[in-house]
Amino acid sequence: MAAPLRARLAWLAALSFASGFPFGLVNETLPVYLRTHGAGLVEIGLISAVSFPWTFKFLWAPLVDRLGSRRQWIVACLGGLTLLTLILGVAELSQLARWFWLILVLMVTLSATQDIAIDAYTIEATSTRELGVANSVRIAAYRVAMFTAGGLLIWLAGRQGWPGSFLVGATLLGALTAAALFIPEPKRAVTAAMSVWEPLRELLSRPNIWAVALFALLFKVDIYAMEPMTRPFWVDRGFTLEEIGAILTPGRIAATVAGAVLGGVLTTRMGIFRGLWTLGILQALSSLGYAAVASVPTSKPLIIGAALFENFAHGLGTAAFLAFLMSVCERRYAATQFAVLSALLALSRTLAGGASGLLAENMGYGRYFFLTFLLAIPAFALLPWIRGASRTS
Repeated sequence: MAAPLRARLAWLAALSFASGFPFGLVNETLPVYLRTHGAGLVEIGLISAVSFPWTFKFLWAPLVDRLGSRRQWIVACLGGLTLLTLILGVAELSQLARWFWLILVLMVTLSATQDIAIDAYTIEATSTRELGVANSVRIAAYRVAMFTAGGLLIWLAGRQGWPGSFLVGATLLGALTAAALFIPEPKRAVTAAMSVWEPLRELLSRPNIWAVALFALLFKVDIYAMEPMTRPFWVDRGFTLEEIGAILTPGRIAATVAGAVLGGVLTTRMGIFRGLWTLGILQALSSLGYAAVASVPTSKPLIIGAALFENFAHGLGTAAFLAFLMSVCERRYAATQFAVLSALLALSRTLAGGASGLLAENMGYGRYFFLTFLLAIPAFALLPWIRGASRTS
């Protein structure tokens, strides 16, 4: 018998926090860390390029379906992330040298692997009807974790230095590892005898799956092109580490939670398809806020306003988008099918983010942020082909 929805949502929130913290560490904290150590925009953009395990996690997703439990995978990955973050805390960037990038790849690999298990857990534990509210909870918890990593740790770095900040991060990851030991396992419909290719064959047999795949690749490419450059933009516009950690971060948390919750409610009420295009339009407009504030003399209040709107709109669009991707997946193939679809999402992040530094350096922040708005448009042309792609229960 399934646990009450409230209890399942509580576990989904905890798991999403565990998923979001390492993502925030890599994408929120490390760009600021590198910029304050003199790294250029091109080098910062490479953080997205070396995040390829998030793109190719579908290659080992069948192992997560076939071997071990969801809990075992999550605990093992969080334990490894704790150790790697501890290394960042005890060694200076100059001492790590080239090992920094190897540590980064290992962190992303462990994060991607636990995401496979967590996404599969979510699909197995919820019905299609529950996906709207479930994903609003997941997004809110995920983004709170991201901004805890990118806010609390940056604020602490401003107060006591980067080593102490990373040690606090390692402590939080260690606590998450301990909490993950108590995750209740959902009922599994898949057996170890299943062919590793069956989930992919079933997914490829769907009508208009080409449109679903292309939509997954394009829907958030504007956000993924914009976000890597927002962090150095704040630094270059005079924000201190304390301001980034204590002002921008709490505001962005509140905006994202509000957007995710509202997006989940609206997706549940309007339906997934209508939510996609309605909330997706608002998501696309967020780039224009950054383009505007980057084109005028520096105004910290205006920059904060652009950041708040970007995160609110991002929460709205993500709630509908994740509900759509999960609704496409069969529960018995949850880990593999969602990993394949989310790999396309990660591919757009890797490609767009990897090129962001070079483009922003040559175009300037204002023109570059406007370019990211234009990148949002092509996904909407695919909406007629993806209608009806969701499973029915």
